[in-house]
Amino acid sequence: MRRLPIYFLIDISESMVGEPIQQVEEGLASIVQALKADPYALETVWVSIIVFAGKPKTLVPLQEIVNFYPPRFPIGSGTSLSKGLGHLMYELRSNIVKTTYDQKGDWKPIVFLFTDGVPTDDSNAAIGEWKRNWQRSANMIAISFGNEADSALLGQLTDEVHLFKNTSPQSYKEFFKWVSDSIKTSSISVESNATGFELAKTDNDTISKIDLSKAADKVPSVDDNFVVLAAKCQNTNRPYLMKYTKNLNEGDIGGMKLYTKSYRLAGAFPVDQSYYELADEKVENRIHSDELIGAPNCPCCGNPYGLAVCACQKIHCLGEELESTCPWCGTKGKYGVGGGGFDISRAQG
Repeated sequence: MRRLPIYFLIDISESMVGEPIQQVEEGLASIVQALKADPYALETVWVSIIVFAGKPKTLVPLQEIVNFYPPRFPIGSGTSLSKGLGHLMYELRSNIVKTTYDQKGDWKPIVFLFTDGVPTDDSNAAIGEWKRNWQRSANMIAISFGNEADSALLGQLTDEVHLFKNTSPQSYKEFFKWVSDSIKTSSISVESNATGFELAKTDNDTISKIDLSKAADKVPSVDDNFVVLAAKCQNTNRPYLMKYTKNLNEGDIGGMKLYTKSYRLAGAFPVDQSYYELADEKVENRIHSDELIGAPNCPCCGNPYGLAVCACQKIHCLGEELESTCPWCGTKGKYGVGGGGFDISRAQG
């Protein structure tokens, strides 16, 4: 039986921390459950999961859907689309069986790319390689999780760029049902359809195809839609992330409307040590404390102050004790509240 390879290329940058990555985990589990119940998919579909942040990683190598078990997703620093694409193309070259005189190879692979932000690197070379070597021999569906992704850049990879309005848990269920229905439809149509690819129809407005005729915006070196601060718990030594979302404030001076940008706390989330393994090379980005609204407790130990900055410029949590030790550099010191704002190191997002 010829295989229908399905690859999921998933953005696991800091901006996905919290509910988005949890919903992706649950969504992938629902897709697998639906495919295992479909006789056509059960016979043809093979699945692989590749994740990327600052660095890429194969979480699940290409395998039969019957043997597939959804993994837990890590979080990493940065959004290196170029490295994610490079790793995807390596996996395709390594695993796809080509048709020869003696045998029929795999059906045209299908790639689902999920991202919620903009790349923090230069992706031109990787995109060029994809166009030359894979754009006609693989089907890619790029999904923007919310309005923040660079749809014009995604449009260089594929004509199938879709917006997912992740507004509620129900919308996630509808989205992942659409993905599983599209895979099931493709598994049925491979014999009659040369591309082996057919998206399922949907009547809801949570998934819509994006108009790619708009001009591309300049891609920043840091995802400006979110601010993510990387910290470490002084009691458990475990890393955690504080996520802030963009908040535009409108003002009026002399009859002119002015907009100032700030970021409101969305939450604090513990992560594991793989955060550092998947992080990009060190990039120095700063945010002023006056631009941040809210500060959390430590999500690892419950300390009341989750945003304390050591003299080494790293962030950690504080309790009520008079003297604390920085878990990054080991310096002991007394902390207090200073007057005025200050710069804080931020992750790439």
